[in-house]
Amino acid sequence: MDPAGGRPHGKIGAIVRVAGCNFIEAYDFVVYGYYAAYIAAAFFPAKSQFASLMLSLVTFGAGYLMRPLGAIVLGSYMDRKGRRNGLIVALSLMAAGTLSIAVTPSYAAIGLAAPVIIIVGRLVQGFSAGAEFGGVAIYLSEIATPGRRGFYCSWQGVSQQVAVVVAAFFGFALTQAVTPDQMQAWGWRIPLFAGLAAIPLILWLRSSLKETDAFRRRQHPHSTREVLDMLTANWKLVVTGIALTVMTTVSFYLITAYTPTYARAALHMAPRTFFLATFLIGISNLVWLPIGGALSDRFGTRQLMLIATGAAVVTAYPAMLWLVNAPDLARLIAVLFLYSLYFGLYYGAMTPLLAEIMPEQIRTAGFALAFVTSTAIFGGFTPAICTWLIEMSGNRAAPALWLSFAAAISFFTVWLMPVLITAPARLRTAPAQ
Repeated sequence: MDPAGGRPHGKIGAIVRVAGCNFIEAYDFVVYGYYAAYIAAAFFPAKSQFASLMLSLVTFGAGYLMRPLGAIVLGSYMDRKGRRNGLIVALSLMAAGTLSIAVTPSYAAIGLAAPVIIIVGRLVQGFSAGAEFGGVAIYLSEIATPGRRGFYCSWQGVSQQVAVVVAAFFGFALTQAVTPDQMQAWGWRIPLFAGLAAIPLILWLRSSLKETDAFRRRQHPHSTREVLDMLTANWKLVVTGIALTVMTTVSFYLITAYTPTYARAALHMAPRTFFLATFLIGISNLVWLPIGGALSDRFGTRQLMLIATGAAVVTAYPAMLWLVNAPDLARLIAVLFLYSLYFGLYYGAMTPLLAEIMPEQIRTAGFALAFVTSTAIFGGFTPAICTWLIEMSGNRAAPALWLSFAAAISFFTVWLMPVLITAPARLRTAPAQ
C-alpha cells in the first residue's frame, strides 16, 4: 500500500502533512531575507549602509553554499533510510539554526561573536534545506496518482509560497504595530520566534508520515559513498538539473526575499508598502504553481517551460525599467505579478520533470543536489548580486538583467534536453493519451 493507503482522502492528508512541514522549513529559511536590512544594522555594522547591507546579504547567501553538502549527506540518508526519517532530521536542524539567529545579542552587546553566531546559524539552516525541499518533492512525486504528478509536486512550491505570505504578513503587521526604532531593536526577531513556536506541532505531523511504496519496494544504496559514486556516474543529469533550476531559483528570490530590500534601498518605498506587495506576490505564486503543475500534466513540460523562460527573457527588463521610471505600489505589484506568472508556470512544470529524470536509487540526492547547487550559485546570492549590479551600474532596473540571464540559461537547457539526455516520458510534446 502507498503511504496514503490508496484512498483519495488519505493522499490529501499525506500532502497536507508533508507540505505543511515544508512550509515551516521554508519560512524559517527565507524569513532572514525579509529582515536583512534590520539584521545588517544589528550584527554587521560598517562604515557605509551599502557595506553593512552587503555583509548581511552575503551571509544570507552563505546559507546556500551549505545546501549542496546537505543535499549529498541528508539526501543520501533519505535514499538509504527513508524519506520520513530524513525529513525529521532536516526539520530539527532548521530549528536549531533559526533559534541561534533569533536569540543572539547584537554586535553592540557581544562584539564579533554576534556575526559569527549568525553565520554559523545560517550555515546550519542551509545544510538542513539542502535536502528538505528535494525530499518533499520526491515524496510527493512518489505518492502521486498516475497522470497527476505535476499537480502533486506543485504543492511543494505552494507550501513555500505560504511561507512567503506569512513572512510578508508579519512584516506588514509589525510595521503597523511598532515604531521603526522598535522594529530595529527587537521587532524583527518576532517572526523568527513565531516560526520556532510551530516546530513541535510540525515534528509531530512529520513523524506521522508513512514511507512511500516506491521507496519500500526497491533496492537502496548501502552507504553515502555508494550514493556519491552513482551521482558521479550520472553527472550529466545533475548538471542538466542545475541549469533547469536556474530560472526557478533566481525568479523566486528576486520576487520574494529581495523585494523588501530592493523596494526600500533602490525605490525608497515605505516598509508597509513593500511588505504588502510581497504578501500579494506570495498569493499570486500560490495561484500559479498548481496551475503550472496541472498544465504540465495536460500538455507536457517542454512547451510550458519554453514559453515561460522565453517570455521572461524578452519582457523582464522593459517591465522593470517601466517600474523604476515612476516607482509606486501599483507598478511594483504589476511587475512582480508578471514575474510571478513566469515563476509559477515554470516551477510547476520543472519540479516533476527534475524528479523523473533522476535514477530511482539516487532520486532524492540527485534532485536535491541539482536544485540546491543551482540555488547556491545563482538564487541564494540573487539579493547580493542585484544590490551590487545597481551600485556598480547606477541602473535601478539592473536586477531584471540578472533574471533575463537566468531565464536564458534555462530556456536553452529545455530546448536542448532531447539531445542532453535520453528523453523520458514526461518530455512528451503532445497531450497524454
